[in-house]
Amino acid sequence: MSLYLTLKWIHIISSMLLVGTGLGSAFYMFFTNRSGSVQAQAVVTRLVVRADWWFTTPTVFIQPATGLAMAAMVGLPLTTPWLALSLGLYVLAGICWLPVVWLQLHMRDMAAEAAAEGSALPPRYWRYARRWEALGYPAFVAMVVVFYLMVNKPGLWA
Repeated sequence: MSLYLTLKWIHIISSMLLVGTGLGSAFYMFFTNRSGSVQAQAVVTRLVVRADWWFTTPTVFIQPATGLAMAAMVGLPLTTPWLALSLGLYVLAGICWLPVVWLQLHMRDMAAEAAAEGSALPPRYWRYARRWEALGYPAFVAMVVVFYLMVNKPGLWA
């Protein structure tokens, strides 16, 4: 297998981990936050933070490294419309993801404390949960569009 195909395979697998982990985390956090179970929220927020560190964080670096390497290997300028838009949307998703990480860390800590004390989650948890959710939508849509652009490579503007 050539270096290009190896990078492409790594790029595809890491994109699957990046978006799959994000979607899975969003699914479980979304529904657990509506469950009324502080114990479940403590467990799920802890695991979502762990998934971000184990899966999302490495892929955040692997994606641009492999993508830019492949573009360079085939002589594709970064100003190529579909590639430029993909990079911009990837940055947008990252801008959404960074505060999400911060929110998740604090939500995890609040949920763990409330579960340990047998108390309700504080109002701040719910404010953070709304922000967490609001940031997740544009990040997910951006990544879905990136997938479209990567597969179809449309001309867009000339």
